Amino acid sequence: MLSAIKAVIFDMDGVIIDSEPLWRRAMVKGFNHYGLPISEDDCRSTMGMRINEVVDFWVKEHSITKFTSPQIEATIMANLFELIELEGKPINGVLELFAFCKEHKLKIGLATSSSEKLMAAVLNKLDLNTVFDSAVSAQHLKYAKPNPEVFLLCANNLGINPNNCLVIEDSINGAIAAKAAQMKLIVVPDEGTKHQEKFAIADYTLNNMTEVLTLFKSLLK
Repeated sequence: MLSAIKAVIFDMDGVIIDSEPLWRRAMVKGFNHYGLPISEDDCRSTMGMRINEVVDFWVKEHSITKFTSPQIEATIMANLFELIELEGKPINGVLELFAFCKEHKLKIGLATSSSEKLMAAVLNKLDLNTVFDSAVSAQHLKYAKPNPEVFLLCANNLGINPNNCLVIEDSINGAIAAKAAQMKLIVVPDEGTKHQEKFAIADYTLNNMTEVLTLFKSLLK
C-alpha cells in the first residue's frame, strides 16, 4: 500500500495531540455551565465536527434560547485552551512517526476541523511548527469533515496527487472525508469509538501510533 505514498496527512485532535479527553472535559464543563446536560459519550458522537457545528447541534437538540451558540462556544474554547496549555502532550509514538516520514522523504501534512487559533496553540505547545509541509484548518472552508475539502486543500498545498496521500484519522467524520478524497486511510480510533462499523472503510484500523510505525517499517523498507 505505501509504495505509492508520497505524503502522510495527519488529523490533529486525538492523532498528534492527546486532546480528545481534554475536548470532552472542556465541552461537558462548558455545556453544563449553560444548563445543557451533555455527557462524554455525547461528545464522542460529534467527533470530527467543527466546534461551532457541535454547539449549534446541541443548542438545537435542547431548544436553548436563553444563551447564544457563540457564548457557549467561547466558554468551551476558553476551557480547552487552558487544558491544552496545562496538560497538552503528543500522542505516544507520533514524534517517532514524524521522524520516520522525514527519513523516507515523505511530505507531512496536517488537516484539522479545529480553528486556526487552536491549531497554532497545539503546534506551539508541542513544538511542532517546523514539522508540517502544510497545515490546514477547515475553519474558513465552506465545508468541514466529513466533506473532503480540507484534505484536498492540504494535498494541493503539498503538491501531491490525492491518490498518493495517506491519512491518519481517529474519527468517523475524518475517515469518511479521507476516503471521499480518494486517499489511503489508517484509523487509530479513540477508546470509546474503536468498535464502530463505519471504520470498515479504512485500509487499516490500528490501536496506536506504535502499531502505525511498525506497519510503515514493514511496508517501507
